[in-house]
Order: sequence, then structure tokens, then C-alpha cells
Amino acid sequence: MDEMMKKQQPKLHIAMFPWLAFGHFMPFLYLSTHLAQLGHRISFISTPKNLLRLSQIAPDLSSLVTMVPLPLPSVQGLPDSAESTSGLPLHQVPFLKRAYDQLQFPLTDFLHNSDINWIIHDFAPYWLPPIATRLGIDSVFFSTFSAIALAFMGSPEELLRRCRQPLENLTVVPHWIPFPSNVAYRLFEVMSMPQWMDSDASDFFRLAKVIEGCRFVATRSCTELEADSLSLLQKLYQKPVLPVGLMPSEVINDGDGDESWHSLRKWLDEKTPNSVFYVAFGTEVTLSQDQMNELASGMEKSGLPFIWVIKTKDYPIITGLQTRVSGRGLVWTDWAPQKRILAHPSIGGFLTHCGWSSVIEGLGMGRALILFSGACSEQGLMARFLQDKQVGLEVSRDDRDGSFTSDSVSESIRRVMVKEEGDKIRKNAWAMRNIFGNVKLQTKYLDEFALILENNSVITKSTN
Repeated sequence: MDEMMKKQQPKLHIAMFPWLAFGHFMPFLYLSTHLAQLGHRISFISTPKNLLRLSQIAPDLSSLVTMVPLPLPSVQGLPDSAESTSGLPLHQVPFLKRAYDQLQFPLTDFLHNSDINWIIHDFAPYWLPPIATRLGIDSVFFSTFSAIALAFMGSPEELLRRCRQPLENLTVVPHWIPFPSNVAYRLFEVMSMPQWMDSDASDFFRLAKVIEGCRFVATRSCTELEADSLSLLQKLYQKPVLPVGLMPSEVINDGDGDESWHSLRKWLDEKTPNSVFYVAFGTEVTLSQDQMNELASGMEKSGLPFIWVIKTKDYPIITGLQTRVSGRGLVWTDWAPQKRILAHPSIGGFLTHCGWSSVIEGLGMGRALILFSGACSEQGLMARFLQDKQVGLEVSRDDRDGSFTSDSVSESIRRVMVKEEGDKIRKNAWAMRNIFGNVKLQTKYLDEFALILENNSVITKSTN
């Protein structure tokens, strides 16, 4: 943004209120940092443990962003130590949502006694837009998902209808999608939804109410990737839908970096370009013992070199696998610098759970994707979307229970990595660097979003 323009625009006080999951915290943090660098005051609101962890991830943040801790109320069924979805079993997530809903009371007090101009919030606080309106504060619903995931869910009216419809309806491409698409859930993905939805306020209900009540909708997307879906959302919502870009982060070149990266880089340096596939399923996807066994066997059968980042050493399969694939495969049970690994020239593919942040990092480096839906949230929709875009290939799985074989894993890996029929996927994924990895292009969206906030702000607000 032009320096003169930065000085001329009014400076705002903007509150951030993400859902309690790290796949949501990080995009909100990225947006906060950019707005703060433009001179706006940011109040980032969450629970104490989450803010502490974020301050450790981004130690320079305190000079730009004010952290506002709100203690998470105690709710029956939720462990006292839980403040996010990280490490929380799916069946306990509804209790986390109920605790989050009780934050409305201290949050209202904070907003009432502040000079906030805008509050940017997530899908979960369905009760927040009316509170913000009463206090004279404008609200933005910021979706950390892609535009196609929102478009699939439909208008607020359709979302409220979904609350009363069989979950099986989600396995069909909806009639309001006017362009060719295979984006829909599979049966095994929707069957897990009741575990993580609050029966008192489903995610469909929450999403409908925040869309209805906010002034703008913002989504982590760009027109170069999703022009059709972004245009459709404007029609479905009958209000502005603002792409804020994909929020790619640049890989920091600081010499050897930490000891973990030094060991990983040494191993990767010994491999030929584009020969290694990287495997990671994020912080919140948990696989059963049988799934781990099939996955490990499939990676071994592929005959290709790999790095597998896994959260725990407790799976019996790991010890034997490490011995059998020594030198060719590396099983890593510690924290791993994912962006650096993906940026290494030896990496050719990425076996991913289809979380949007991980996909953005992978395609930002032009890595072809082996798609293994985590069967949670929008990950199944993303798997179909990315296969439609021909930048990845899904591992074949049973529609009813999500089961798969080691042969289907091995075949998908080999098709994406080395077989002739994977040429188009590899070329398309490599070309996606020009969108996903283009920091200048994506930053332009953030600047435009900031300008819209500045030009549409209500400078004075009620404190009644």
C-alpha cells in the first residue's frame, strides 16, 4: 500500500475473536499482524493458554498486537485443562463450543468498555453480531476456509434447512452450484459430524447466524483461484464477500536454523530432486491403529523415499517400519518445520489431511498432493476441490466407513509421484506456486481489505 495512503487513512481499533482451534488462530494472527503493520490497533481475544502459546510461536507479536485473555468457563464434560481442540477427542468438542459460548458475557463487557470500531470473528459465536450491533460496532465474519467450502453449505436459509435435513444430503453437490463441481462430502465423513457438533447449536446454525448478522464476509481465498465461488457467495449471502488472499508465509532463511531442521535438511540433501514425498496430518487428526498400519504399509510398498511426521511414538508399527525403510524413509516423532521441508528441492509430493493451511503451504511450493481427507470439518470438501483442480489425487476409500488398503495408498503415491498419468497433476501443482506462493499478490488482498474497513468504519459507537 502506498505510504501516503497509509498516513491518510483513519486508524482503527479492531478486535479479533477466533474459534478455539489452531487452524483458526493462525489465519487470524496473520490478519492481525498485517492490520497492525498498517497502523491499526489490534485486540486479539482468546483464552489464557492459547494466547500464551501464540506469544511463544510469534514472540515479536506483543509490540503489534494486544492480547486480551478471557478465562474459559468451566463446563461439565470438558476437561479443566482444555482450551482448544488440540488434543481434544472429537466427542468433547461440543462441550468446548458450550464453554466458548459462555465467553459472550466477559466479551460483551470488554467491548462495552472499549473503543472498538470493528470485530472480526469466526463461525462459532452466533450470538456475537447482535451484541456488536447493539454496541455500535461493525462485525466481519472471517472464514478460515476456502470459498468453495462456504458455497457448498449455501445461503443462511439453506444452512438453517440443513439443521433439519438428513446428513446424507451433504453427499450430493447442491443444486445452487452453477458450475461443474464434484465437491461434496462422502458418507463416512458426514457420519462423524454428530460427534463434534453441539446439539443445542449446530455448526450449520452458527454459520447461518454469523452470516446473517455481520456486515461483511471475508474468506481465505482469491479470485485467481476461486472466482466462480466468490461470485456465487455474493449472490447467496446478498452482502459483500471479501477475499483476503491465501495468507502464504515466506520461508525464513536463517542459516542452519534449529537442530531439528539441521538433521532433516541433511537427510533431504542426500536425496534426488522431487523424489521424496512428505506425510503430515496436522495437529488434530487422529488415526486408528488399523489406519496407521495400512498407511505405513502403503508408504513402504510405494518403494519411494518419504518423511512421515507423526505425533506419537506409541504406535507399534513405527519401530518395525523404521527398521525396514532405514535410509529410504524417515519417521519423525518431533516437531517439524513444515514450510522448510516442503521448500526443499528433494520434496516432490505431499500426503496431506487436506487442511486448508497445509494445502496452501504445499501448493505454495508447487508440491503435488496425495489427498487423504481427515474426515473432519471441511477437509473432505477440500479433497474433492483439489482433485477437481487436478493438483492432487485422493487415496481410494470405502464410502461407508472410510476404510482403505495399503495397495490404494501405494498406488496413489506412485501415480502422483512417478507414473506417467500423474504428469498433469505434477505440472498443475508446480504452476500453482504462481498463486499460492505469490506473497506480493496475496498481500494486495489484505491491503484492499484494510482499505474497505477504513472506508466503511463507524468512528463513533454507542456504549449503552
